[in-house]
Amino acid sequence: MTSVVERTTAPPHLRTEITPVTIGEHRLGPGQPVYVIGEIGINHNGDIGIAKKLIDVAAEAGCQAVKFQKRTPEICVPPEQQKRIRQTPWGEMTYLAYKHRVEFGRDEYTEIAKHCAGLGLDWFASPWDVPSVEFLEEMDVPAHKVASASITDLELLRALADTGRPVLLSTGMSTLEEIDTAVTVLGARQLVIMHSTSTYPMPPEEGNLRTIETLRERYRVPVGYSGHERGLQISVAAAALGAVTVERHITLDRTMWGSDHAASLEPSGLSHLVRDIRVIQEALGDGVKRVFPGEEEPRTRLRRTTV
Repeated sequence: MTSVVERTTAPPHLRTEITPVTIGEHRLGPGQPVYVIGEIGINHNGDIGIAKKLIDVAAEAGCQAVKFQKRTPEICVPPEQQKRIRQTPWGEMTYLAYKHRVEFGRDEYTEIAKHCAGLGLDWFASPWDVPSVEFLEEMDVPAHKVASASITDLELLRALADTGRPVLLSTGMSTLEEIDTAVTVLGARQLVIMHSTSTYPMPPEEGNLRTIETLRERYRVPVGYSGHERGLQISVAAAALGAVTVERHITLDRTMWGSDHAASLEPSGLSHLVRDIRVIQEALGDGVKRVFPGEEEPRTRLRRTTV
């Protein structure tokens, strides 16, 4: 099998074109509409009513998908942290009890699936352990997402590769060598790599958006962007640089309790982001120089030709 290094160092004229990846009814790749993901994560705070409101927000803004996180707390919470006490809106409880409190199960995800289907949205999640992969497979999600924290969890990556479904791979806090290994395990056929920086919130100087091109050239797969910054400019710039998908955390109110709300977009911000991405993608065009219809009249009126 061709290694990552062999495949990515071939001369440009020998490299294959980047093949789009299909998620649900959407194709993610060069020349395709940007696939916008509203990352709900655990911003629902364990409340299915809040989750549905966030799904509605994503649909109204024009997103194509929403994403959650799925964990088995006993596996994901280190033993030394499980009994630590945490202050929560529901009172004082152990960290393990808190993780159970905000975790959705089959009943909630069945409601989520039905709600998303009614709005024409894809939904999927970042599984943090192998049982969560099995759970999501039973829910028949159209794709899986690898969180940046999980990129070195080879057992998890192998389980995801075995599903045969498209995988979005976040690359925050990762070296190229770690990404090489993950790509080798997952395979490149149904892979979308997501450029990301795992600082919450991310300052502009850590955005490093030119990495989108670096990843695209190295792995020859569609590359997207998962952002944790405040504001819209960096995500819009990512789309202008060719990100095939843009993912942002969303919330009903940034002042809500929880670790991810402060770096999330509120409903109006999400709507503006989707609007601006669509304008940018339309304005990029196809790169073929031509005289546009709107230029014909001023061309006739203003152009002076001399010999």
